[in-house]
Amino acid sequence: MNPRALRAVGPVLLIVAALAVMVWALAFGGGAAPLALADPGPFVRWGLPTAKLVVNLSAAGMVGVLVTALFTLRAGEREFDIALDTASISAAVFTMAAAATGFLTFIDAFNPVISIGPEFGAQLGRYIVETEVGRTWLITTLAGAALTVLTFAVRSWTATFFVALLAAASLVPMGTQGHSGEEAFHHEAMTALILHILAAAVWLGGLLLVVIVRPLQSREDSAATVGRYSSIALAAFAVVAVSGTVRAAIGLRDWSALLSPYGVILGVKVLALIALGLFGAWYRSRLIGRMRDTDRATRSFWTLVGFELLLMGAASGAAAALARTPPPVAPLIPETPTPAQRLTDAPLPPELTLDRWLTSWNIDLLWAIVAGFAIFFYLVGVWRLRRRGDAWPLYRTIMWVAGWLLLVWVTGGVINVYQDYLFSMHMVGHMLLTMAIPLLLVPGAPITLAARAIHKRDDGTRGGREWILWAVHSPVARVLTNPFVAAGLFVGSLWVFYYTELFRWSLYDHLGHEWMVAHFLITGYLFVMSLIGIDPVPYRLPYPGRLLLLIGVMAMHAFFGIAIMMQEGLMIAEWFGSMGRTWGATPLEDQYTGGGIAWSIGEIPTLILAITVAIQWSRSDDRETKRRDRHADRTGDAELEAYNARLAALAERDARTRG
Repeated sequence: MNPRALRAVGPVLLIVAALAVMVWALAFGGGAAPLALADPGPFVRWGLPTAKLVVNLSAAGMVGVLVTALFTLRAGEREFDIALDTASISAAVFTMAAAATGFLTFIDAFNPVISIGPEFGAQLGRYIVETEVGRTWLITTLAGAALTVLTFAVRSWTATFFVALLAAASLVPMGTQGHSGEEAFHHEAMTALILHILAAAVWLGGLLLVVIVRPLQSREDSAATVGRYSSIALAAFAVVAVSGTVRAAIGLRDWSALLSPYGVILGVKVLALIALGLFGAWYRSRLIGRMRDTDRATRSFWTLVGFELLLMGAASGAAAALARTPPPVAPLIPETPTPAQRLTDAPLPPELTLDRWLTSWNIDLLWAIVAGFAIFFYLVGVWRLRRRGDAWPLYRTIMWVAGWLLLVWVTGGVINVYQDYLFSMHMVGHMLLTMAIPLLLVPGAPITLAARAIHKRDDGTRGGREWILWAVHSPVARVLTNPFVAAGLFVGSLWVFYYTELFRWSLYDHLGHEWMVAHFLITGYLFVMSLIGIDPVPYRLPYPGRLLLLIGVMAMHAFFGIAIMMQEGLMIAEWFGSMGRTWGATPLEDQYTGGGIAWSIGEIPTLILAITVAIQWSRSDDRETKRRDRHADRTGDAELEAYNARLAALAERDARTRG
């Protein structure tokens, strides 16, 4: 297919396929069937999934276009400007579709009498302000409006980067909606849905951008853009596949459910995604490398892209219908939940015994995926260095992999299972996140590896290497990596988190919990890197200063643990004191144990840090001595001889003066 024709026809193929599959799926699965009671009418039943479909497609045109432009195009050129214009138009459509979705959701849920009177307006206002779903769509609509302006106004690298982050964040609230909140494994379903939405948006939006800018590029530039997009699409496909599998397993939970209407519609979506993956593998391995040389490979590629758009439309239509089609299995949460289930959306686990430290699992999909990518890309970087004959210390690779595996265990093992019910387990997780895991990750020197292993771009675009080095040398990084700032964040976070509403937020809101994990991991990493890091930072203290700073941090850390132990009242009493737990220590005794963990066990990684700093100091002195010896060998001890001659001259002058 001709690229110029595909530029005009491609979006039409996407929309037509999406609408056709959505209409079929709604009719087949009963997602738009009339309700026995309080039926909102056919306009709402069909209009709501259609509005959500438009939200999903426009979100792809907003987020995916921005992300792909940042990694494939040159800022300041026409292609980059067109990408931002496309994102702005998509954001405007996203805003209107989000507003329509919020309004139709209100009609669907409350079935009010629509009028222009004050009663209807007051009811709509209460829905927007007082209900979670109303606030969600209000935030999404406002974010879309802001992005419409920002994507039109910005044109530089840095501004576009931050706008892309805001665009990705604007999709997160949508992931909290749907069937996820109505079933067991609510947190797991919500995480899977958010990851699925983000990855699908990047995948589809990137493909749209490739189609839109192709007529503006030469064959060489187009081949480079396609090759770089294919790497982004491969990562997005992996996230879509994993998150979709988890989400489907939660919704179905039984193989027989695949024969239900919900299962059939899900099967259509899965088949479309598998076909998309096969197409991607085909043109990545067979066509992209030949696009610079032959017109035949170019024509074959753009024909495949046309089929990809059809399949992506089919998958998007099926996804929109699935959001309105109830899963075939009833929720596992009982009609009369226990106190623990009311608070955590999960049953109270059995008593914590020694064997459960290895057998209890509740995987956090977000951190499992992050760890998987971190290990994969690190090993690829090491392989690249080894392939070209460069050395990379084995211990760095072992520590990096071990650190991420420990993170997966902390966020998905026994600590994640019991931390909502035992303050002591929460504190164990905190200590490992902020001290033990960074102690393993920092010696891996990921920035140094990335700078050496990722190919440098010379065409004015920015790839992974360029964005990493930009972040490392940014003013924000210079402030955060300052040893005193890093130490302040490390220690201050303890007090601010546990003695403000942040602790309560992390317990009641899953997004707050994920923020907590990221925050403690990052602050711990910055502090450890300021002391023993291999990666370059703008400023490091001399070794005596590092030890003094570490001693001060150890004292503040121990004081924090003692303060927890001396606490007379229960922290977040309505949470830890209301679980209905009949086994283990009382909540107040368990809190005392948690303080002891922070005071005693938490100092073990700090002691290891002190030993490591001392060893590095000793090795630094040895290297300095060897350097001076080599310099003396090269110069024949010229400096020492000059110094001795100066002393002799001074002595002779003194002798003459006395004489």
